[in-house]
Amino acid sequence: MSTPSIPRNTHVGWIRAALAGLLSVCIGLAIGQLVASLRNKATSPVLAVGEAVIDRTPTPLKDWAIQHFGSNDKLVLLSSVTLGVLILAIVAGLLARRMLLLGAALLVVMLVVAGYAVLSRPYGSVGQLLPTVAAGVVGVIALVVLMALAGDATAAGLLQKVRALLPNASKNDGEGVRASRRSFIIGSTTTAVLAAIGAYSAQRINDAKSALGIKLPAARTPAPAIPVGLDTKVPGITPLRTPNGSFYRVDTELSTPTLDADSWELHIDGDVENPYKISYSDLIDMGLEEQNITITCVSNPVGGPYAGGATWRGVSTAKLLAKAKVRNPERPDLQVLSTSFDGFTISTPLGALTDNRGALLAVGMNGEPLPRAHGFPARLVTPGLYGMCGCTKWITRMTVTTFADKKAYWTQRGWGTAVKIKPTARIDVPGSLATVPAGKVTAGGIAWAQGEGVVKVQISLDNGPWTDAMMGPDVNVDYWRQWAYVIPNVKSGQHTLQARVIYGDNQQQSTTSAPVFPDGSSGIEQRVFLVS
Repeated sequence: MSTPSIPRNTHVGWIRAALAGLLSVCIGLAIGQLVASLRNKATSPVLAVGEAVIDRTPTPLKDWAIQHFGSNDKLVLLSSVTLGVLILAIVAGLLARRMLLLGAALLVVMLVVAGYAVLSRPYGSVGQLLPTVAAGVVGVIALVVLMALAGDATAAGLLQKVRALLPNASKNDGEGVRASRRSFIIGSTTTAVLAAIGAYSAQRINDAKSALGIKLPAARTPAPAIPVGLDTKVPGITPLRTPNGSFYRVDTELSTPTLDADSWELHIDGDVENPYKISYSDLIDMGLEEQNITITCVSNPVGGPYAGGATWRGVSTAKLLAKAKVRNPERPDLQVLSTSFDGFTISTPLGALTDNRGALLAVGMNGEPLPRAHGFPARLVTPGLYGMCGCTKWITRMTVTTFADKKAYWTQRGWGTAVKIKPTARIDVPGSLATVPAGKVTAGGIAWAQGEGVVKVQISLDNGPWTDAMMGPDVNVDYWRQWAYVIPNVKSGQHTLQARVIYGDNQQQSTTSAPVFPDGSSGIEQRVFLVS
């Protein structure tokens, strides 16, 4: 008995058409993500488009996103890209309702855009297009099948012709496709389940790849132990050492890279007499040292959270560059252009990586292997410079050149070069607009002045006189320092608290207010709180 064919003039409802477009793209993206997870997850169509959007986003908009969304800026961007794709998917379904070719054409256009995004990345090659092609092929096939099940005559006819061409097809195989409300529900549900399985499998594969399974040897030159801080006495202030899971992350990667230590290499070249490359195991065998260093992001606003103190373990960059034998190292215009695995670049003055400040090519953080989110297998950590000038994550190359010859990623976008971290004091407690009881009010926070050292922190209540706060332990000149002060007899009402750092040779923190662009924020933090 033959399967009844679909009438040629069957009209597909717009809800079914929209759902067909949406589900076809969902399963396409899931399969693309799954294929990418087996190869290189950065080649996932959505991630590739997201990375391309990041590269083309104006600097002021990036700053706005970081300031408003913080470390969730990537999630917001990725969600926005995904939402845009899903809206186009619905449009494709509605177009297919009028003409199947138009809906399929929109899916192909989306495929071409994603493919261009993949090819525009530094790792881009024809071979890296496989996830995008897989997503496109599966998406188009799913659209045709779902539209046929929804009652579209053109889609049904196309499937009938394909079925008739299959080997060992019976004479009835090309006669028709069953279309009904029940068939569409079953087909849609099946597509959704397969999409969910594909996405879940891709995530599980990526999670498995994220497991490090590496144990670092002890440092030959260990850092002094971090002392007990004021955070044990003053609730709410920042811990003296930032746990790895709480350490801020600001970079251009939409997903955490999963580089393999066994295949990773660092190339050191450029204006050197002895260019060479070194493997992860050879790097470890050079002998590790530790430094307690606080690093800060240039995007950190006054009072912002993008700073962290940690114990870093790695190899001295001075030792690595000495082996390369830099030509004319005294030249002031020399830089090291460090390159990440995906082509992202950072400019660091050669002197900052070869002087006695203790810059590291770090492989460990707080006694553990460097987390993937913070640069595994290796990253630069340069005391005294903002992250955009000396903290390249997932580093694969260090090229000695001049600032004039090569411009780094952020330099091309108008940010400064060789920008020193500006000294500042941050207020952690009381919280902004927090309500506290009248009487004694405990204030506290953290301050940094990398390269100079924090001498003391002073506070002022309601523009009153500046008063010295109690200081926490002094780790070193490149590490931040906690402070606290109990303000007596605070009466009910609204109050304003200010804090400033005194650093180095009794220098005062700048009072000049400046935004983060182009060389870091400055100014005195003011915290408004309420007393009941």
